[in-house]
Amino acid sequence: MKRILSFIIIPLLFFKNSFALIEVDITRGNLDPLPIAVSPLHVDVKSENLNDVKIKKLGENISELIEKNFKSTGLFNPLKKEAFVQKPDIAHLKPRFEDWRLIKAQALVTGKVLVKGGKLKAEFRLWDLTAAQEMTALAFTTTPSNWRRVAHIISDKIYERLTGEEGYFDTRIIYVSETGPKNQRVKKLAIMDQDGANTKYLTLGNELVLTPRFNPTNQMVTYLSYFRNLPRVYLLDIETGNQEVVGNFPGMTFAPRFSPDGKKIIMSFAKDGNSDIYTMDLDTRIVERITDHSSIDTSPSYSPDGKYICFNSDRSGLQQIYVMRSDGSNLKRISFGKGIYGTPVWSPRGDLIAFTKVRKGKFYIGVMRADGTGERLLTENFYQEAPSWSPNGRVLVFYRETKSGPKGEGFTAKLWSIDITGYNERKMKTETDASDPSWSSLLSK
Repeated sequence: MKRILSFIIIPLLFFKNSFALIEVDITRGNLDPLPIAVSPLHVDVKSENLNDVKIKKLGENISELIEKNFKSTGLFNPLKKEAFVQKPDIAHLKPRFEDWRLIKAQALVTGKVLVKGGKLKAEFRLWDLTAAQEMTALAFTTTPSNWRRVAHIISDKIYERLTGEEGYFDTRIIYVSETGPKNQRVKKLAIMDQDGANTKYLTLGNELVLTPRFNPTNQMVTYLSYFRNLPRVYLLDIETGNQEVVGNFPGMTFAPRFSPDGKKIIMSFAKDGNSDIYTMDLDTRIVERITDHSSIDTSPSYSPDGKYICFNSDRSGLQQIYVMRSDGSNLKRISFGKGIYGTPVWSPRGDLIAFTKVRKGKFYIGVMRADGTGERLLTENFYQEAPSWSPNGRVLVFYRETKSGPKGEGFTAKLWSIDITGYNERKMKTETDASDPSWSSLLSK
């Protein structure tokens, strides 16, 4: 299960970073995607085993994955390679800017790969074709089997340079894999790269698993599992496979989540017939009660600075979203629209809270500011819920159930993503039906 995560990342100091004229408008979704050319990374002639087809294909594979990453954002329009007139090795040294501008490209990615001594060295350069200048350049050293991560990291660096935001490509998503008929679902923990590759199953499916959640600081996961019909909260280290039971909570009602520093988990469970919010210190295992009310308080989520908690409660009659300080004080209701609100989760940026809303038989995924203003409904369906943020707070992943049969007799559950602008809604690739997604932090941090 352990993955090789070691990279040497080197700025190419002999390349000069320059002020650039192009920029990507990240506020408008996919209305004006930036035309970008991704030249295949050419293979250095010094590479070992140059006759090996896999080595020859490395440069093409990396560039194709970069293109797919850019296309998936809705912010970029990768141009077809058939229109390229300059060879990859020459373009990497010095592009003929006028040739690339003829095909309407505004940005150009070039690079090369070298395989020597069992190591893969990849370097790339990003060019501003409008200003005829280089924007940034980096080199990476790792193992050849990590070529997909190289492509994701390059994509992240280019995305950050062009948008001013961190990328989210070198990440993973954990979710509940579902198979079988609806009344006899087999549910396993599964994890994959954010683009659907490298799927791995972390549990066998002989116990019900629910609501996995990533630690914001590392590749640790907490989730709920039923052992002999009793709910247990588990901690799982994705890299080592080590797993431990945090505790048995007979009245567990909603998913445990980590605090921003990863030192606590916050959850709701029913005690003495009442559902309230609790925290547990993972070092001392001391449990602290945060809310004490006769209503049902569930689905807590910390703000990224750890000072506040959002949750949903029916204390006003219908289920609504509330915000309070992390010690339970200064509680305020923030949702006042028509309908029922649930599954609130705070953005990593701290500016927005995502939620599920139910109104007139339809389910919506939406966002609002932390004070409840600016509510926007991004997408609707007959059933969808459980939004989770990309680490840069740009994209939401959630799961949706749809009818699969022509007469509505079947159903399927899949993961979907949408930009916070409400554009670029897309179904994510999974091997099986899927629910309860959680997005990891950047692996390369």
